[in-house]
Formats: sequence, structure tokens, C-alpha cells
Amino acid sequence: MPAKTFEHDPDAMILNLFYEDKDDRWFPGDRHLRRMARRMLMGEPRMSGQLRVFLNLCAGLDRLGIRYRVNDYGYIAQHPEELACIIGRTFLLDKFAWKNPILLGVAAHNHPLDDPDLFKRLPVKKVVVPGPWYVDMYRPYWPETEAWPVGIDTDLWAPSAQAQKTIDVLVYDKVHWDRERYAPELIEPVRARLRQEGRSFTELRYGSYKEEDYQEALARSRAMIFLCQNESQGIAYQQALSCGVPVFAWDPGGPWRDPDYYPHRVRFAPVSSVPYWDERCGAKFVDVAGFEAGWQNFWGGCAAGAFDPRGYVLDSLTLEQRALQYYEIARSIVRQPAAQTSERPGDGLSTGLSPDLEPPRRQQVS
Repeated sequence: MPAKTFEHDPDAMILNLFYEDKDDRWFPGDRHLRRMARRMLMGEPRMSGQLRVFLNLCAGLDRLGIRYRVNDYGYIAQHPEELACIIGRTFLLDKFAWKNPILLGVAAHNHPLDDPDLFKRLPVKKVVVPGPWYVDMYRPYWPETEAWPVGIDTDLWAPSAQAQKTIDVLVYDKVHWDRERYAPELIEPVRARLRQEGRSFTELRYGSYKEEDYQEALARSRAMIFLCQNESQGIAYQQALSCGVPVFAWDPGGPWRDPDYYPHRVRFAPVSSVPYWDERCGAKFVDVAGFEAGWQNFWGGCAAGAFDPRGYVLDSLTLEQRALQYYEIARSIVRQPAAQTSERPGDGLSTGLSPDLEPPRRQQVS
């Protein structure tokens, strides 16, 4: 792990980070065999959102010089007074008999109903979720919830030269709920309008591309249409903003429509597809009528250079800014009175780095 000292605080604590992407399914260690089999059959896996959160947090901590350990279960067992930062996933909560105070998230539960007794069952002190509407949904169940968006690597996701801009619009398709409805009602009318105006466009569908495909598409595009029902943070559209690409975002609002919860278990509203946003980013529309009415103004703003999407990211969503926020959340838990710390016994140790994770290095994400 990086050995630098956090320059802003000579007494800075070392963070204990825990993240594993896969759990054993049939026998101990089988996750490694499954991973090798997937690589042989399907090639290198696509970057998951949860892994991107972990890597970007580590990259931000590196840039700040904040030290951290990764998956050191042996150390954390010997130091029950130290904070355990469990980024994800939820199986880690049951993999180890935690007695340390815990900062949990963001790659954990979809909703508190998945583990309603979490704060009673484990020494969890705070949960972080990616965005503000998620906080509003969580707090009636888990009051100790706070919004923390991971930072965007603004060096990696940077504007391209105007000479590379050979495509007018990138259509980013993340419509996954009620797709049979929205394909004819929304996606096809968007395509038809672009064809009608003679705009060149390319499309990417969520889950079917690799990061380098997205980078290449953004480098060639003058603007992006973002089609998604809701986002907890929205790393993909923020990467576009960081590249200086204005976004015309479908932001229908309304209830959280995850079919695993809605409407039989959870009815929460309103949600947003672009929870981090201001007028520099581009423009939004609610439905296809709003798209038709607002498209010309948005495209005219792109042509006139009226937007400053990268400026928004540089002001609020850099790796350093969000890593520092995470660190301060962790420090706030440690500063709480000692009487609030749980004293649950711990056993069943494992030690060292997970074989699934290479030690994070800045060059992995920048």
C-alpha cells in the first residue's frame, strides 16, 4: 500500500478497506476457478460499477497520500478498536465475525429491507450511498446514512481535440426496466429525430461495452443523449461530463421502479437519473414530448459552447475531492465517544490480500 503520509494531517489514520467482487459458491476458493473459466470462455471481464468505485477511491487516496490497507483480515482482528471500511459486497458482512466499528458502502445493499436488523446485528456505525435521493430512501430505516459519490478520474476522462469530433451524438442506452414499452415510445423517436435532422450518431448499450469502447465513443462525439430511468450516482454520464461532452438526459423522476421491490415492497419517490447536475452539464427532459421540445435548444447550446460540463466535474467530483470526503466520514466515526463502539467477539480469520484483487496502483485507474 502507498507509504506516503497525508500532508494535511500528520496524525492521519490508515484506512482499513475491504472489497471483494466474488464469493465462493460451491467450495472454498472456487471463485478463482470460476473467474479463470470466465476469462477463457468470454475474455477479460467488463469493469463493474462496484469495482470502479473501489479503484477510484484508492486512486484518490493515493493522490492525497492517505495510507490504506486492503482486505487485511488478520490486522483488523488484532485491532478491534480500528474502523473497518467495508465497501462491498454484502457477503463480506458474514464472511468474518466483525467486532470493529464499520463504515459500510457504497457497493452493498440495494435497500435496507434486504437487511433490516443490520445495525443491531453488526457494529455498523454509518452507511454511505452514492447519491442524495438514495439517502432519502434509506434514512427512514437506517438514520445513519450519508451520501458519498466516488470521484471521476479527470485525467483519464479528458476532452479530445476538436479534430476527433466526427460524430454528432452518442446515444447511451441504459433503459432496462419496461424496455418493451420504452423502446418504441422513447428510444426509436430519439433515433428518428436525429435521422430527420441528418445528425450522425452512434449507440452504446449499458452492459455490452468495455470502458475503452466508451472512451473512444466519447472522444468522437460532440454531445450525448443519456437514456436511463434512474441512477444512484451515474458514473457513466459523469465520465462524459469530464470529457467535456454535454449531456441531454432523460430524467423522468417518479418512483423507484426496481421490479424486485416496486410496487409490492417499496414505494419511494422521487428518483433522478442525474443526481449530480447543474446547468453547466447540459439539459434534461421528462418524456418524449420534452425531448422533442428541448432538443433544438440543447443542440444549439452545444454548437454555441454554452455548456461547461467538465467544469462541473472539476468543481465537485474529482478523485481527490471525493476521497477526502470518504476519509473525513471515516474520521468522524473514529472521533465518536468510545462508549459507542461495539464489542462483539470475532473469530474465523483470514489474512492478507484477496487473490481476486491486485494491490491498487494509480496507473490502474489513470
